Amino acid sequence: MLNNKLKGMGVALITPFKEDESVDYDALARLVEHQIKSGTDYLVVCGTTAETPTLTEAEKESIKEFVIQINNGRLPIVLGVGGNNTRAVVEKLQQGNLDGVDAILSVTPYYNKPSQEGLYQHYAAIAKASPKPVILYNVPGRTGVNMSASTTLRLAAEFRNICAVKEASGNFTQIDDIIKNKPDEFMVISGDDGITFPLLTLGAVGVISVIGNAFPKEFSRMVRLALQGDYTKARSIHHRFTELIELLFVEGNPAGVKSMLALMGFIENKLRLPLVPNTIKTYEKIRQVLNQL
Repeated sequence: MLNNKLKGMGVALITPFKEDESVDYDALARLVEHQIKSGTDYLVVCGTTAETPTLTEAEKESIKEFVIQINNGRLPIVLGVGGNNTRAVVEKLQQGNLDGVDAILSVTPYYNKPSQEGLYQHYAAIAKASPKPVILYNVPGRTGVNMSASTTLRLAAEFRNICAVKEASGNFTQIDDIIKNKPDEFMVISGDDGITFPLLTLGAVGVISVIGNAFPKEFSRMVRLALQGDYTKARSIHHRFTELIELLFVEGNPAGVKSMLALMGFIENKLRLPLVPNTIKTYEKIRQVLNQL
C-alpha cells in the first residue's frame, strides 16, 4: 500500500556538484546510502532542494536513473514532475520512463498565477495522464499562488490517484481544514521542517524534509515518535533542531543544508547560479550549532 510507504520522513535529496559544477555522482551515492542506513522512509528525487530548475533534462534523467540504481528497491522513490506548462507536464508523464518510481510530486504552476479553477484543471489533467500516484505540492512562497483547502479537497475527492498533498503554505488553519475534511486514504505531508511536529499532532502523516539530508536518523526518529503518540520525546527532538532549521533557510534552500553537508564532509559546498553558498557569517553559525548538536 502506497499509504504506508509515504508515512514518516521522506528526504528531498540535494544535488551535489563538483567544483566545475558537474553533478558529483560519488557524493550522491554516499548520500543515498546514508539515508537508507539512517531510517529515512522514502527518497524524493528532483524536488526543489535538488536545484532542479538549474538541471538540464538529460541531467534530471541521469540523476533519477542513478538514484534508482543505487537504491535498488530498498526505499520508495518519489520523483518531482511539475511545471507551469500543463501540456508539457502531461507529455512528460505519458512519454517518460517511470520504472522504479513509486509516486510523482507535482508543484503548483508558478509565475503565471492561475486561478483556483486553473489549478484544479491543471491537476485534473495530470491525474488523468499519470501512470503513478500523484502528490500535490502547495508552496506559495515559491510559486506566487496558494492552492486553497477547497481546491485540494476537491481534487482529493474526485481523483483516486491523487494520493496526498505536500503542504508548505505554513497556514495552519488551511492545513487543518484539509486534514479534517479529506477522504480517509488521502494523506497530508508537511513541506516545512520547522512546523512538522505540530502538524503531526494535527494528523499529518509525515514530512518531506530538507534537514533530513544531514540528520536522517534524528529527524526520522522525531517523526516516528510523534506518529506513535509519544509527543513528549518527539517535542524534545523538535526543540533541539529549532535553531538549526531556522539557519537552514535564512539565506535560502538548499544553501543552508549544503553548508551543513559540506561541514559534515559529505559534499563540496557548491551551488549553481542564481543560487550561491551561504555567507561566511551564516556558515560559521551553522558550524557552531552543529558542534553543539
